[in-house]
Amino acid sequence: MEKEDIQRIFGGDIKSEVAVQANEINHIQKDMDEMKADIEEIKKSLSDIHKVLSEAKGGWRTLMWVAGASSAVTAFLIMIYQSFGGK
Repeated sequence: MEKEDIQRIFGGDIKSEVAVQANEINHIQKDMDEMKADIEEIKKSLSDIHKVLSEAKGGWRTLMWVAGASSAVTAFLIMIYQSFGGK
């Protein structure tokens, strides 16, 4: 197609159409750049949350182990007391 045919089909100035499209592409590119930055920030936040939850999970396991062990020792001491000195 010739330039005149293209201008006739679009019914206007090709340069202005290209400028409008270039402007729209620039806006889309800016939006994509912002979304990319937001996604990186979300990834960092999720990594931090995962780290905190992993540490808390280990803390709870340790707490439960200590509580279970102390309960077992207490039960053993009560059993010995009742066997030898209790009524």
